[in-house]
Amino acid sequence: MKVHVVDPAAYTPPYDHALCAALALAGAEVTLVTSRFAYAGVPPATGYAIDEAFYRRVPARPAPVRRVARLARHVPDMLRYRRSAARADVVHFQWLAVQHLDAHLLPRSRPLVLTAHDVLPREPRPGQRDAQRRLYERVDAVVVHSEHGRARLVGELGVDPARVTVIPHGAFTHLLDVPDAVPLPAELAAVTKPVVLLFGLMRPYKGIDVALEAWRGIEDAELWVVGMPRMDVAPLRAAAPPCVRFVERFVDDRELPAFFERADVVVLPYREIDQSGVLFTALAFGRPLVLSAVGGFPEVARDGAAELVPPGDAAALHATLRRLLDDPAARAALGARAAAAARERYGWTQVARAHLDLYERLTR
Repeated sequence: MKVHVVDPAAYTPPYDHALCAALALAGAEVTLVTSRFAYAGVPPATGYAIDEAFYRRVPARPAPVRRVARLARHVPDMLRYRRSAARADVVHFQWLAVQHLDAHLLPRSRPLVLTAHDVLPREPRPGQRDAQRRLYERVDAVVVHSEHGRARLVGELGVDPARVTVIPHGAFTHLLDVPDAVPLPAELAAVTKPVVLLFGLMRPYKGIDVALEAWRGIEDAELWVVGMPRMDVAPLRAAAPPCVRFVERFVDDRELPAFFERADVVVLPYREIDQSGVLFTALAFGRPLVLSAVGGFPEVARDGAAELVPPGDAAALHATLRRLLDDPAARAALGARAAAAARERYGWTQVARAHLDLYERLTR
């Protein structure tokens, strides 16, 4: 089985590379067709090929120039890839970000799969939902990471349920053995209190403000808010109670293990989501998890791998964090269940097999 995994803008390198490695290990001949990741290095290719066919002459910095230049290259690069897609048995897109155009630029000669990482746009531009629906209609199968995502596609967009397949997101266990991992910065390594970690790109829907409100009155631990801002965080810093640290930058794979190994609890107080790569990183490290009861998060909690709180409820989040900080045994038990879920339900062997089963159905 020859598979092209295609992520033109390199939106999710950790997921792309983990999926490709798992498919290759399961016996597929895999090529990741993508672009150069602008922020850091990427995992080495293990058993699969990489073709950085998109946006080759686009500058890495500054970000606004990169976005404009990438958009200018999108149509010719998609058309060039459409010709080369004939070399694959199945073409599996991870992201298609220019929905108004992409529905007309897809390859036509091979079965097409699209993973709906974001099932629907959170802040849609005019016409974007309709464009995304047309895109889903043009592919042969849509992969979602949760039953919640499947229900949204079928119920809100009217996608044929027979064309939607639920395949869980895999846990990022490759991060447990990063060969050139680096320690925490000295000022963080010096912290002796327990640490609650809120990690990932800083965006309004992630509920950072809820976590800050929930943190009021907790002074025997630290809350670390870590990631690259995609919003104005100055008001959040100004409103933060004591014992909160902001690390406002991209954290690459070499640094990431130190943050998760140090965390006593990982919190994701999101207002909305389908699934989250941060969640599946925390599972890999066996961290105790506190999640908002939104999107696909309750499906992870059903396995006992996380605790849930109502979205936007700072008081409930405070009570849950306080209880876990006071109970090391409860944290250890929750972390053990998270690690077990990462090995079993969310292991990449199972994820790859589910993908190959889908590809085989499409090529019969």
